[in-house]
Order: sequence, then structure tokens, then C-alpha cells
Amino acid sequence: MNTDMPRTVQEVRLASAPDGLPVPEDFALADVPAPTAGADEVLVRNLCFLVFPGLRTLIGGDTPGVPLPSLRAGQTLFGPAIGEVIEAPRGSDLRPGDLVQHLLGWREYAAVPGAGCVRLDGSLPDPAAYLAQGSAPYGALTRLAEIRGGDVVLVTGAAGAVGTLAGQIARLLGAARVIGTTGPAWKAERLKAELGYDEVILRSDGNFAERLEAAAPDGIDVLVDNVGGEQLAAAVQCARRNARFALVGALSGQLDEQGKGGCAPVRLDSFRIVNLGISVRGYSGLDHPDVESEWLEHFGSWLRAGRIRFPHEKLPGIAHAARALPDLIAGRYFGAAIVEV
Repeated sequence: MNTDMPRTVQEVRLASAPDGLPVPEDFALADVPAPTAGADEVLVRNLCFLVFPGLRTLIGGDTPGVPLPSLRAGQTLFGPAIGEVIEAPRGSDLRPGDLVQHLLGWREYAAVPGAGCVRLDGSLPDPAAYLAQGSAPYGALTRLAEIRGGDVVLVTGAAGAVGTLAGQIARLLGAARVIGTTGPAWKAERLKAELGYDEVILRSDGNFAERLEAAAPDGIDVLVDNVGGEQLAAAVQCARRNARFALVGALSGQLDEQGKGGCAPVRLDSFRIVNLGISVRGYSGLDHPDVESEWLEHFGSWLRAGRIRFPHEKLPGIAHAARALPDLIAGRYFGAAIVEV
């Protein structure tokens, strides 16, 4: 073990399987022996990690088709993290001090399989920006929806980690009008004032379908959907001919108090979808392995030029991480939520 390593370190575990949506008491901060790296593992000191709503699905255990394992009581949470290499295996191209990205967040130190450790290329001005959730909306808008100049774009769940970037990306790719949806009024104001959304529909303001029709009287061309449910159904009713829908998330199911986070049923007007030639496709990064590097190249360039913002909130200290996922689900953050270890 590296002599500079502490004897014990901290990690966040699932203390109990939640009955419904998770609460802070479902998580526990555990003191454990410091990890040691195996022959093909990289020892990493984590600097920060992402809080993402997909954890609710993994905790709920309803994960058929999900490319990540479910979480059971007593297990340590995981997710995208940025860390500093402490030790690297012989023959590795990694060196102590290198910054890397991996999936063993929610802990101070991690022994990461070498294949799961990616050195940061320095293309982004802030290491935390590598945790930005822009690859999915960028891929959706370039591979599925194929945005065109003059398009009217709707982004559901616009104030989240994906949505805050999706609207900006749509504009940079040529959208003429960008409409978003969110919950509280303070988020709507920030979306318009800081991120250039033309109109934001509040979920609580009456009939959602009528509100969408008022915001887009001539219809929408593109949907980046993070929510599903009634918002997806309303988008079908408001679609123009040959509209392109890219489904990126399903928060209506993940945040359902009655479910386990792995199902998001919705009733859609298939007659309208057929007659208007609307395409409805789900986006998976696994199907588009080239998108990530392309996104990072554009993201770095846009950040340095001041053409895009990375909305995020940094939460200080792993000791407060037990509240992070419940607070994310409750909608208390704007943009990405990142815990600084």
C-alpha cells in the first residue's frame, strides 16, 4: 500500500432498500480499510463524483436491459467520478498524478480496473466538466433527430443535468426556437435568463398539452425527451409533419413514488404518429461509440469560446453525500449535482 494512504477511508453505502423514493436515512457513510490495487488495477483518489437519477433505478432493482448492475443493501454506490492516480500497474500508460475518469464514485479512494480508467485529455478547462451529461443530448440531436436550421425544439426536464445542456446544444446546432419544461418558476427564469430558452412551461401551470400548444402554436420539429409520461404524449399532439423525437431519459418512471424506477408507461396517439410520419427513437450511447469524443471536442471548444455554459452545483464533502440523491430527486439542484470529495 502507498505509505501516504490513510488506514481507513469513507464510502457511501445503501443502508436499506427504500420503500418508494429514497430518503437520506437509506444511505450510510461507512469507514472501511483503504483499498489496495490488484495486478491490473489503478489506485485512485477521488476528487469529485456525479449524482445521477439512474441510481434510483439501480436501487429499485428493476434493471432488465440496463447496462449497470442493481444495488442491494450494504453495497457501495457507484457512478461517474474524476480522480487522481496514486498507483498504476506495471506496463500501464498511467502515471501517479494523472487525472482519470471512472465509474467508482461515492468513495474517497477506489481500486479501479485498468480498462475502466480513462485519462483526461485536458480538452476541458475544468476537470469537473468531464462529468457533464452532454454526450447524450449531443448524440440525440446529431444521430437521431438530426437537427436542421430553423427547427423548433422541445426539451423536457430542461433544468436537469441533460436538459440544461440540451437546449444550448440545440441552439448551437441551428435551432430557431427552444422550448423547455420544468417544475418551479425559479428554474424557468434561470433557463431563460442564463441558457437562452425562448419559453419554459411549468408542469404545475394547468393543462400541460394546452400550455405546450400555446408555446408552440405552429408545432415542434424536434423533441429531446428526458421525462416521458404526459409530456411525451403532449409532444406527439403538438408535432409537425416528419417531427423527430429522441428519447434520452424516463424521469416520469424513475421518480415515480409507486414504482421501482425501471418502468415508464405512457399512452401515445399512434394514429397521429403514423399519419404525420413522426419518428420516435430511444438514444443509447452504447449504439454510438464515436459520439463521446466528438462531443468532448465540441464541448471544449464551445466552453473556451464562451458559447456554452456548464450549469452545475458542487456539494462540499462526502459526509453530506447521503442527502445528494434524495435532494436531486426532489428537484433542489439546477443542472448537474457534483459531490466534491
